[in-house]
Amino acid sequence: MENPVPLVVVDSANVVGAVPDGWWRDRVGATERLRDSLVAVASTGVPAGASVPEWACAGPVEVVLVVEGAAGGVVGVEGVRVVRAVGSGDDRVVDVVAAEPGRRRLVVTADRGLRARVRPLGAEVVGPRAVRP
Repeated sequence: MENPVPLVVVDSANVVGAVPDGWWRDRVGATERLRDSLVAVASTGVPAGASVPEWACAGPVEVVLVVEGAAGGVVGVEGVRVVRAVGSGDDRVVDVVAAEPGRRRLVVTADRGLRARVRPLGAEVVGPRAVRP
C-alpha cells in the first residue's frame, strides 16, 4: 500500500554549504542546526515557494536528513530521521528515494548531478532555499 505521507529528503551537506555562515568551522553544529530547523517542516510541511510542489506544503511530511563525512555522527530527533551515508551522500539520497517508489518524494538539494539522478525515480526537487531561506 502506498504511504500517503510525503517524503522530504534533505541533502545535508549541500544545504548546509549553501549559506556561507562559517559552517566549515563546525560541520556537526551546522548540521544539527539544520536538523533542528527541519522539525517544524515535519508537522507543517515545506514553506510555500515558487518551486515547492503544493503537496509538500501541508504537513505532516516525513523528513529524512542524509548526513555524511564529519557530520556522520549527527543523530535524529523527533520529526527528523537522520540517515548516515557510509560512502557518497548522493548515493545514499538516491537509495532513500528509490526505496519509496509509490510515494510522493521531494529532494532538497542544489546538486545538479543528484537532481538528474532522482528525477527519473519520480522525485521532485527544490533548492536549499526551500528549507533554509
